[in-house]
Amino acid sequence: MTEPIVRYNNVSKSFGDLEVLKGIDFEIYPGEKVALIGPSGSGKTTFARLLMTLEEITKGTITVHGENLWHEKGKDGELVPASEEHLRKVRSHIGMVFQHFHLFPHMTVLENVTEAPITVNGMDKAEAEKEGKAMLDKVGLLEKADTYPAQLSGGQKQRVAIARALVMKPEVMIFDEPTSALDPELVGEVLEVIKDIAEEGNMAMLLITHEMDFAMEIADRVAFFEEGHIREQGAPEELLNNPETPRLKEFLSRFNATNIE
Repeated sequence: MTEPIVRYNNVSKSFGDLEVLKGIDFEIYPGEKVALIGPSGSGKTTFARLLMTLEEITKGTITVHGENLWHEKGKDGELVPASEEHLRKVRSHIGMVFQHFHLFPHMTVLENVTEAPITVNGMDKAEAEKEGKAMLDKVGLLEKADTYPAQLSGGQKQRVAIARALVMKPEVMIFDEPTSALDPELVGEVLEVIKDIAEEGNMAMLLITHEMDFAMEIADRVAFFEEGHIREQGAPEELLNNPETPRLKEFLSRFNATNIE
């Protein structure tokens, strides 16, 4: 059986006295598309931010390609907190698209996309621009290469953010509620780009979303978070149509009622 590209082992995360994640065990396999669903505050985004090293782990371990993310071996062979260099190296396999784009307003679209390959990976500028234009073409925004973010719609900004993450060639891409900050009429264009990426099949994806129909369409597996635990997980058709736990049934019924309204 293929080894997981990411493994969470008894992972907990606390903010002061508040324990947000409680002993999570979870694996993501190469090329697998996983959707995380659950109420706000259930721990989904914290789960992703630990993988991106945007929040520090409290307990447990996370491995990427079998290499410990938050720890490394010290001189005596025992695990010690990871150095920034180690974090950067292991984290290089992971990309993330945030809710609110985080584009640099003073840079053109192309400059936003090529900044990381040049400054982080040391890529030649001409090569970075070639790669950047290819990624902008992939998300349907090549004609906006010389435009500034202020001149773009929210959907276009998010597609630029996706191109910026893709150009780093991650093996796992995290989408943290990528449409939640968009006007409803702009959601479709971003979901279509994510769907196209998913259908290429090469990259594992972790999608945090409230778009249940979309999760059903692209995910290989859905995991339901609630109060810092993964309460239920499985194939999307089974999980969303035949939930086993009362809490997931309640969550889905509220979602369906909201959609009907």
